[in-house]
Amino acid sequence: MRKSLELIEHITPGQNLDAYVQTISTIPVLSIEEERALAERLFYQDDLEAARQLVLSHLRFVVHIARSYSGYGLPLGDLVQEGNVGLMKAVKRFDPGMGVRLVSFAVHWIKAEMHEYILRNWRIVKVATTKAQRKLFFNLRSKKKGLGWMNNAEVTSIAGDLGVDEQVVRQMEGRMASVDTSFDMTASDDDDAVYLAPAQYLEDHSGDPAEQLEASNWEADSQTRLTGAMESLDERSRDILAQRWLMDEKATLHQLAAKYSVSAERIRQLEKNAMKKIKLSIGQELQLA
Repeated sequence: MRKSLELIEHITPGQNLDAYVQTISTIPVLSIEEERALAERLFYQDDLEAARQLVLSHLRFVVHIARSYSGYGLPLGDLVQEGNVGLMKAVKRFDPGMGVRLVSFAVHWIKAEMHEYILRNWRIVKVATTKAQRKLFFNLRSKKKGLGWMNNAEVTSIAGDLGVDEQVVRQMEGRMASVDTSFDMTASDDDDAVYLAPAQYLEDHSGDPAEQLEASNWEADSQTRLTGAMESLDERSRDILAQRWLMDEKATLHQLAAKYSVSAERIRQLEKNAMKKIKLSIGQELQLA
């Protein structure tokens, strides 16, 4: 037992899965009495060595569960690692007074971590986000008889078994059948595969690049002309135009009137005169250009 514990500390599922499985298979399975004694030491005395032995003795069970999810096309080693996290959470929360074996209590935590990993990595676009969708996702995969689309009778049967609407089953089946596609060119050497990328057939609504450049240059030029015209105004007129037109929170005539100790009508007149000067200055610059 001690030799196995020393070996397991230096091997993880992601490094060498075969060596990992071989090593954990040498760890003896705990008897009911041994498991209960260790669980009581952990629960009542917070004995970390007892927790370690409980975890190590159940690692083979995690591998067994991980193999049942091999059909999702994800690395088995990653599934085992996620399941080990669930096992450790279960050991931490296990109460020996409940009268059940640790393996019966831990299976929920182990599967929960694996489910989260599968849903995060099975598709780029998430197929299930709510609790109900996640439950339907895994139940639907286990109940489907083949790889093809289900017929109406199968949909009706599964919807009845799961207690959901038939349309919900159809929607989830469509999500599960979808395939992630690269937006740009694919990594395939097949030239024909390139044309399957959305970038090759989605319409670009951004417009002519030449027109975009012209608009950008026009905007920059207009900004430059406006800045030059503003500099020709006196300080008060510049501030009034800036406060009335260029700020996110525009000032009212009465606010500016209070600031400069004049009437609101006077502020309106100054604003109007400043706007005329701005338009005249910009018009003259355009003629010279």
